[in-house]
Amino acid sequence: MDKRLFVLALGMFALGTDSFVVAGVLPQISESFQITPGLAGQLTTAYAIAYALLSPTIAALAAGVPRKQLMLSGLAVFVLANLATAAAPNFAVALLTRVFAGLGAAMYAPTATGTGAMIVRPEQRGQALTIIVAGLTAATALGSPIGTVIGGLGDWRWTMAFVSAVGLLAAIGIALLLKDVPLPQKVSLAARIAPLGDARVGLTLATTLLAMAGNFVIYTYFSVVFDRVLSSPELFGALLVLWGSGGTVTNVVLSRLLDRFGPREVLLVMLSVLVVDMALMPWASAQLWSSVLVIAVWGIAGWGIMGPQQYRLVGLAPTIAPVVLGLNTAATYLGVTAAGVLGAAGLHLVGAHQLGFFAVLLFIGAILASELAGRRIAAREPAAVAA
Repeated sequence: MDKRLFVLALGMFALGTDSFVVAGVLPQISESFQITPGLAGQLTTAYAIAYALLSPTIAALAAGVPRKQLMLSGLAVFVLANLATAAAPNFAVALLTRVFAGLGAAMYAPTATGTGAMIVRPEQRGQALTIIVAGLTAATALGSPIGTVIGGLGDWRWTMAFVSAVGLLAAIGIALLLKDVPLPQKVSLAARIAPLGDARVGLTLATTLLAMAGNFVIYTYFSVVFDRVLSSPELFGALLVLWGSGGTVTNVVLSRLLDRFGPREVLLVMLSVLVVDMALMPWASAQLWSSVLVIAVWGIAGWGIMGPQQYRLVGLAPTIAPVVLGLNTAATYLGVTAAGVLGAAGLHLVGAHQLGFFAVLLFIGAILASELAGRRIAAREPAAVAA
């Protein structure tokens, strides 16, 4: 593997771990600050909303900043913000530091993706992007469970220090291995959000938002949804590995499914499986064996959403694929943001063990949005896009 791509992926691994790891140490954070799990979950919300809203803004405003400088600056903000979270004396300060961590992530992620595509030969760009994005997948399968175990065996503040250490390693690697990268063609903020005027794109992005909200309304509060079976930090970490590993299983078979059946059909199957899985979760989460089953199915189907969504968006706007994929990332993190808020409300209204029903409603909404998008795509571009 190209060492430059590896360090770019390592930075994405740090960002992804930071996105997911709070769910693994939620009980410790709640106890430390003497707050409810629902309120503690807003640390994920603060990070996600800053990441989602600032990514396209910074990408447009900082188009003239050298790529290496922007990535190193973003990682510096990210590392310092996570250290500040670890040292936070109260919840209000911790919440503020999560916003700054999201700012650092927003500075780094789109820049790293674009840089990876520019430093390799044109025929290697797909592979380069796959390697960099794999950093996020690895974060769910490895980063978050490792951070959870660190927090369970010690203190949640050490978990945040672990995230900072990974970010620092990525920054050192980029500083040493990456030369100056040519600036990309400048794309204004208006041009970046212009695709939202197309209803097909808007409905596809709405599908992403609702589906990610359905996934993360459970994941953010994983520790309390499955508290009846979580007997040790090691078991907690193992169940998170199981969920994250579902993405690996899905990626192996997804490309063939998409080429054969098209994104509309694949999405319908994945989302329908998730509706059934989440409906069973209130009962399944009471026993370890059944928890393992629903988590495994959730991981496979939940990670099976992103591939078809990206396939659709690139088919709709191939000439501005990076822009629409950036909007899809924003929709993903807006979904994570919504999940934190909705999950907190659900904990108060129905309790943690019934939270699966909230996810059912969100996945049903995603099915409706996906089918509406599919119909519009089929009606307007039947020959160009497999809907």
